Amino acid sequence: MPEFIISENLPEPAGPYSHVARAGGTVWTAGFGPFDPATGEVPEGIEAQTEVTIDNVERALKAAGLGLGDVVKVTAHLQHLHEHFAPFNEVYARRFTGTRPVRTTVGSDLLNILVEIDVVAVADTTETS
Repeated sequence: MPEFIISENLPEPAGPYSHVARAGGTVWTAGFGPFDPATGEVPEGIEAQTEVTIDNVERALKAAGLGLGDVVKVTAHLQHLHEHFAPFNEVYARRFTGTRPVRTTVGSDLLNILVEIDVVAVADTTETS
C-alpha cells in the first residue's frame, strides 16, 4: 500500500497534495520551493532560494527516513533558466555530493519564486543476513 506523508516541518502544501509518497522502496517528493516552513517567507536571490529549497527537500526526505544521499532523480525548475543556471548549479553541487543523482533542469513559469525542486529517492530495501 502506498504511504502519503504531510510533515509539519515543511511549508503547508499550496494545494490538495501530500509532501511525500512512498510505495515499496521508492519515495517521491512534491515540488518544493524556497518557502521558510516557519514563516512562509522567501529569501532574495537564486542562491539563497536554492539553499532553502534543498533544505525543504531534505526535510521531506527526512520525514520518510531518507536523506539527500538516497536521491536517484532530481527535477529542477528555474524561473530564468539562462540567467540562473550557473549560480543554481554552484549551490546544487555543494549540497549533492559524492555520486550525484541524475537530473533534469528546465525553465518554468513559477509563481513568485525562482526555483522549485522535486526528487525521487530509493530506500535500501536489501536485507542483510
